[in-house]
Amino acid sequence: MTPPPPLLQVEGLHVVYRERGRASRAVGGVDLSLSAGETLAVVGESGCGKTTLGLAILGLVSRPGNIDAGGVLFAGRDLRALSPDDLRRIRGRDISMIFQDAAAGLNPVLSVGTQVEEIVRAHRSVSKREARDLAETALRRQGLPAPERLLSLYPFQLSGGMAQRVMIAIATALQPRLIIADEPTSHLDVTVQAGILRELQELKRGSGAAMLLITHDLGVVARLADRVAVMYAGRIVESGDATTVFSRPSHPYTAALLAARPRIDAGDVPLAAIRGAPPDLASLTGLCAFLPRCSKAVTACRADPWPQLAGQPSGSAAACFNPMYYAG
Repeated sequence: MTPPPPLLQVEGLHVVYRERGRASRAVGGVDLSLSAGETLAVVGESGCGKTTLGLAILGLVSRPGNIDAGGVLFAGRDLRALSPDDLRRIRGRDISMIFQDAAAGLNPVLSVGTQVEEIVRAHRSVSKREARDLAETALRRQGLPAPERLLSLYPFQLSGGMAQRVMIAIATALQPRLIIADEPTSHLDVTVQAGILRELQELKRGSGAAMLLITHDLGVVARLADRVAVMYAGRIVESGDATTVFSRPSHPYTAALLAARPRIDAGDVPLAAIRGAPPDLASLTGLCAFLPRCSKAVTACRADPWPQLAGQPSGSAAACFNPMYYAG
């Protein structure tokens, strides 16, 4: 039987920020696909292009950024070919985004109820009473106490965890087919993080939605993701199923990220920091951008263009001339 086509397909996406004569390629030719009901985590250090990728999928890249090339197909439709009005009809209804900073994402002068109702009334012809009922249901699904009372509160009256749950309620009020979650647990304590991760898992199981999870927290990835795409300097350097990438990373950058994560069972062993810093995206040479920080660089790395993703013995795909080796 032929498998169904991916729900989301990104093909050769390039996003460039141009300012004062400098061009920074934040996303440099990304290809990825995501099927219905699947969670794909995009991971990497801050500044690697993860959030820009999520914004580009929804056509939300703002100046001085611009999508220079590539395609974004959702359920077979080319989102880049749609008019602004048609794209607005898809945002919030079929594709939604949970933004990273709930405090900045919520309007401080509008009540919680008004903000949740807004997304409902933008996509459905319902009365104000019906919109209010749907908003209350969306808040209740997030495990928020007394949602009927919460509707009249303002963002400054919410804790960080409550504000994040309200953001998730707004994003999922219409049960979209694809959710782009950008650092959904950032700035929250571990107890609140655990609750939100549990709710995201229940949401995925209950609605069958696909999720593009953008994060630098590898613990979140291990909890939620089916597949992982590792980004560095605007490109995917490794991709594969989460179990394989975590247990047998192929790209030296992926291995370095995993070695740098804190572990309860590590005792007093110091964390293995990745030397150096991410590159200036306006000064990329065409060679592998990880070269100055890589401990496994070989002659080809210093002479040939950045390699394309290729299958590895571990089972993942990596863009590397000298990937990690695992005996047996």
